[in-house]
Order: sequence, then structure tokens, then C-alpha cells
Amino acid sequence: MTEALVILLAGMLLAWPLGLYLARLMRGTPMRIDPLFHWIEKPLYRLLGVDPGRAMSWRGYVAAFLLSNLVLAVPTLAVFMTQAWLPLNPDHIPNLRWDTALHTMVSFLTNTNQQHYSGQAQLSYLSQMTAITGLQVITPMMGLALAVATLRALFARTQDNGNGNAARIRVGNYYADVVRLCLRFLLPLCLLWTLLLTWQGVPSTLAAGPQAVPIDASAGMQAQKIPLGPVAAMVAAKQLGANGGGWYGPNSSFPLENPTPLSNALELVGIVLIPMAVVFMIGAFTGRRRFGALVFGCMLGMSLLSTFGTVWLEGHGATAASPLLMEGKEVRFGADGTALWATLTTQVQNGSVNGMQDSMSPLTGMVSLVNMLVGAIWGGIGCGLQQFLVYLMLSVFLAGLMTGRTPELFGRKLETPQIRLLAVLVLLQPITLLGLTALTLAIPGLAGTSNPGFHGITQVFYEFTSAYANNGSGFAGLSTNTVWWNLSCSLVLALGRFPILIVPLVIAAQLAGKRQAPQGAGSLQIETPTFGLTLVCVIVVLTVLQFMPALVLGPVADHLGLALQGAPQP
Repeated sequence: MTEALVILLAGMLLAWPLGLYLARLMRGTPMRIDPLFHWIEKPLYRLLGVDPGRAMSWRGYVAAFLLSNLVLAVPTLAVFMTQAWLPLNPDHIPNLRWDTALHTMVSFLTNTNQQHYSGQAQLSYLSQMTAITGLQVITPMMGLALAVATLRALFARTQDNGNGNAARIRVGNYYADVVRLCLRFLLPLCLLWTLLLTWQGVPSTLAAGPQAVPIDASAGMQAQKIPLGPVAAMVAAKQLGANGGGWYGPNSSFPLENPTPLSNALELVGIVLIPMAVVFMIGAFTGRRRFGALVFGCMLGMSLLSTFGTVWLEGHGATAASPLLMEGKEVRFGADGTALWATLTTQVQNGSVNGMQDSMSPLTGMVSLVNMLVGAIWGGIGCGLQQFLVYLMLSVFLAGLMTGRTPELFGRKLETPQIRLLAVLVLLQPITLLGLTALTLAIPGLAGTSNPGFHGITQVFYEFTSAYANNGSGFAGLSTNTVWWNLSCSLVLALGRFPILIVPLVIAAQLAGKRQAPQGAGSLQIETPTFGLTLVCVIVVLTVLQFMPALVLGPVADHLGLALQGAPQP
């Protein structure tokens, strides 16, 4: 528990000044560091052919976002399918199969980093450095740019022009936002974390890995090649960017990717740092500090409940004494350290692991599932805030129904068009996850589970949930590198990424085009503890309760079976 408190406190202390800097950066406030970056940014704007000072409508912003994803997708897919013929491949790794290449491209393009391959064995240095690490830097900043644009629209001062044309609302310049976020925010942080991790022993080299002679000759292996590479830079980007995809297959449980207790702490703080900074940015960026406090209070409350619940269940729960639960865990970190990582990585939608989720106690796995289903306990960079705004609007709508008032958010009415869009997002998640889980389990041999019982149900449900939640962690035990899993997860990855980023921006722009009514004594006050509690209750109803049958058939039944096995016999 002490380690959990230290990590969360360190993350908050570092995130607070970072959030204030982020607010100034996205407001375009002149800063002393401007000349340092102008010489890099101006050539980029000329290369892109854009005017950074020209603000876009929400339609232009969304179109630029979709176009940039398409432009990144094509060369990324090409690199994966031709890496055997490209340079920086000292280990002579072959090309990826087409469906694996497609899934990997979609996975990293959506900031999810779900891996159906083992990085050190199936990707060249060039693929890891460009297609993987490059997307790990760019895609989280694309998501954050959409969230910032949503805040601009939500708090726009523009009045109704008479015909309700929300397209006239300007939400910023997409290209300028992404370039500034990458160059002035994430890349400097990645450089700092890379140096710190290299100092702790994480490899940072372009040389081929050395040969080692195994100590145990009875294994029948004459020599073993130790895979190296520029690992530290990728680990920094994977943690700070809420990515999660590791250089090595075992991710941060592998000693070369996470060699020391200090590197473990650095990576844990890196997981929560930017999502927390985004929350601290809200008050300063919007000028509504009480609103920022509402978001922070709700997220922190859910985070503490999830964190302490997970650590207790894993180390002190009814099944904690089972020797089976130590399989797949790194003994250097122990049960508590592994549980802490598991809960933070699913609260943030990061997806990295320092132990296998499949080896956690069943109820710990259920908490991880709930974290991802909520999607707004800190959440991914950008998409976490967007998901929280969806819950906020739904809570305002429901509170308005309960009090007999027309629901209003910051003086603007939520009406039928906005509620319909919110309903699409609410229904899309269960239809996608439950439908594909049922289909996969119904067809024999399709799932490829290592456990046909209740645990197998959890394995399948977890795989689709992590894809939809932009998390990417796996419950393991699945034969996922198949055409079915690669194609179905690619679909889920896209459905979980683009609607949650785009729809809240559309709703915010529609609200910005409406006449703003002055708030009075009869207005719903959302910046209060009472409304915060209401919002959390709405989150519980919309996530936990609608997925309760799947949770009962999976982790709950798995827990009861394991507990009964360990119970004393009469």
C-alpha cells in the first residue's frame, strides 16, 4: 500500500506544474522557449502546407485528424511487410504476415499497442524505431489534440448566429496542436525518461545482440542470442504516451526492459504522469478551476478505490495464498508490486505489464476489466478525458430528468441530437464486446483459449475489452496471432478509438452554436461534491451493471471455483 501511495503522490506532484505548462502551451501563450522551437516548427508547417494561425471548424479538425491517420497507416503497413529487405535488421528478421501487419498497424495507430507478436523476435530495429516508437509519440498527442479542441468548443463564448450553424465555431488548428504537443511536450519528456532508464541499465544500442552460452547444458541449447536494440527510447515513449507496447514479448517483466526497482518506479510514474497532467490542465485552460477540481476528484476517488482494492485482493484476498497465482509473476516485484502495476496500467489505458494478467487472482482480473470498461479513471491521453465528458453529459441529462428541468451544460441545453449521439457511444461498447465475445466462444476452435472453463471466458472477453479500451494488455493464454483474432481485434480497435474521440467534439461544437443562458438559482450546479457522486454512480451503472453477466460468468465464477478448491474439505 505504501508503494501505491508514493507512486500516486509522485505522479500528482510532477503532473501539477506539467499541467499548468500544458494549459499555457495549448492556449498559445507566448513563452521564452518559443524561439527554441520555432526553427523546427516552421519548416514542418511549410512541409505540411498549413498555416498554424488559421483556426479550423470542427469538421475541418476531424477531417485533418482522419487524414493524418490515413497518411500514417500506409507507410507503417509497408514497413512491417518489407522489413526483411530494409536496413537496420541485424538479426535478419522476416516480414510480418499480412494479417499480423494489419493488426499491428491498427493497434499502434489507435494508441492501443495490443501485440499479437513478440517484438524482439518479429520486428527489426527499423520497424521498432519508426513504425512503433514513432506512432507511440504521435498518436497520443493526436488524441490529446482532439480533447483540447473539445474543451475549446465546450467553453466557446460564441453566441448563436441565428441559424444554429455550429460549423462556424473554431476549435483550433489540428496540425499546429499536434506539432506543438509532440515537439514541446512529449518529446522532451521522452528524452529525459530515456536518459534515466539508460542510466538504470535499459539497453540503448543499434548493435546486434551478443551470444551467450547457457549455464545448464542439459537444455540442449549450445548458444543463446541476447536481443538488444534502442530499447530505452521505446520504453520511455510507451509509458509516457499511455501506449504500453514493449520491445520484448514479456514487456516490463523482462529484466532488460525493467532492470531495477528505480526503473520500475520511473515506469510506474511515467504511466500516470501525463493523464494526471491533462486533468490539472483543465482548470487553467478553461478558467473553470472548480470544474477541473470536479474531474480530478472523481478520477482520484475511482483510482484510489481501484488501486487499494486490487492490491488487497491480490495479496490478501481469499485466494492470495494459492501457489498457482505466482506462476507468471516476476518475483522481484512480488504480488503487491505486480498488482499495483496491473491496476495503474488499466486505469490509464496504458497496457504495459510487469507480470501476466492471466496469473492474477480472478477478482484482480475483474478489477482490471472494470477499469478498462470505465475508461475514465485517468484514462488514455485524450480519450480518457473524452470518455469522462460523455459520462458528464449523460449525468447532466439524467439529473435534469430527475429534477424536472431541461438539462443544461454550462448554460447550453442538451437536446435530442446530442442525446442520440451519446446513446450511440453508450450502446456501441456492449454491442461490440459482448457480440464478438459470444461469437468467438460459440464457434469451436475460434478462440484458441488455453483454458476451456470460466477462465477461458475471461481470456476472450479481456482481449476484446483491452482492444476497445485503447489499452492493449492481454490476459494471455490465447492463440491470438490468427486471422480471426487479428481481423476482429482490428475492427474493435478502430471502434474503440475514433468514435470516442470524434463524437464528444461534435456534441461540444453543437452546444457551442446554441445561445448560452445565464446560470441562476434554478440551474443545475455540476461543480459540487453531490453532482460528482451522481456522476460516479452513473459510471458504475453504465459500465459495471450492464456487463455484470459477463463478469459473473468469467472472473466471479473463476474465483468461486478456485476458492472452493482451496477450502477445507468436511
